[in-house]
Amino acid sequence: MTKENPWIAGINAVASAIEHDADNVREILIEAGAKNARLTEIEENARRKGIDVRRVALQALDGVVGTLRHQGVVARYAAAKTWDENELEALVEAAEGKALILVLDGVQDPHNLGACLRSAAAANVTAVVIPKDKAVQINATVRKTSAGAADRLPVVRVTNLARCLRDLQQLGVWIYGLVGETETSLYSIDLRGNVALVLGGEADGLRRLTRENCDGLVRIPMPGAESNQSVESLNVSVATGITLFEAVRQRQEKSPK
Repeated sequence: MTKENPWIAGINAVASAIEHDADNVREILIEAGAKNARLTEIEENARRKGIDVRRVALQALDGVVGTLRHQGVVARYAAAKTWDENELEALVEAAEGKALILVLDGVQDPHNLGACLRSAAAANVTAVVIPKDKAVQINATVRKTSAGAADRLPVVRVTNLARCLRDLQQLGVWIYGLVGETETSLYSIDLRGNVALVLGGEADGLRRLTRENCDGLVRIPMPGAESNQSVESLNVSVATGITLFEAVRQRQEKSPK
């Protein structure tokens, strides 16, 4: 969440916030006169959980969220918890050798960040690391797209990403960066211990210093790209989901006797 806009908008986003993060929802605004079963359900659930609900004019909703598509309902959030990079050590230690950390190096699109956070929550990651500069931060669009994941996950904003990666290595975390120009397949590496998976931004991918501070560089095999030159790379949110759930798959497999 940014200081500029503490609101999230849309039926699914608000319903998810009430269901999963009611303690941080301060107020619900619903379009007056709107007849929609989902809006009625949202109002009832919010009141049942002690959240203030107001019926307001459509113009009031438009004024609150600007260009966001609100579908007749918005929610005002409390300030999201700020996680400091110094807290990473405790998060890694608490994972007891099974830390799974997602590092996003310069994602610019709030919809992509929100989708990445949603996948991260589904994969039960330990923490998500993002740079403070030259990357999108947690704002209303991110919170809506993430369906509440932005408020349930430790999202750690760091000043110097390369230094953070080195600190993670000192904690026993193996760091793998996702790139296109390597022969090492994601599926050939062991992701069962303390692991950080690093994905780059939409335009430039991983920055040089980020690459240099990875223990290894891997790629997602794409047979279709080999036969079709127009298929260059996956969207960062799609690549995040594939990468995280390969780690989940490995961790769910039984160790051979």
